[in-house]
Amino acid sequence: MSLQSSAKDQLRTIVSRIERLEEEKAALSVDLREVYAEAKGNGFDVKALRTVIRLRKLDETKRREEELILDTYLHALGMTGADADAESEAA
Repeated sequence: MSLQSSAKDQLRTIVSRIERLEEEKAALSVDLREVYAEAKGNGFDVKALRTVIRLRKLDETKRREEELILDTYLHALGMTGADADAESEAA
């Protein structure tokens, strides 16, 4: 199967654009790692920062829903403040 000249040119352009974007993505990935390393060096918890970034991407309704579900699970497992205190006193 042979492509016409215009299709070949279009394919080359698309491949070039993808390669350029992949290079930019790799550079951004390095930049992100450096920012997280800086945050860690300044005493911030990187895992918590990643969670904050993920939550900020959500709309408010979805974020509240996730927080409510998490709170429900933690409560059911006795891992909330009042529940954890009561369990440690019982032990």
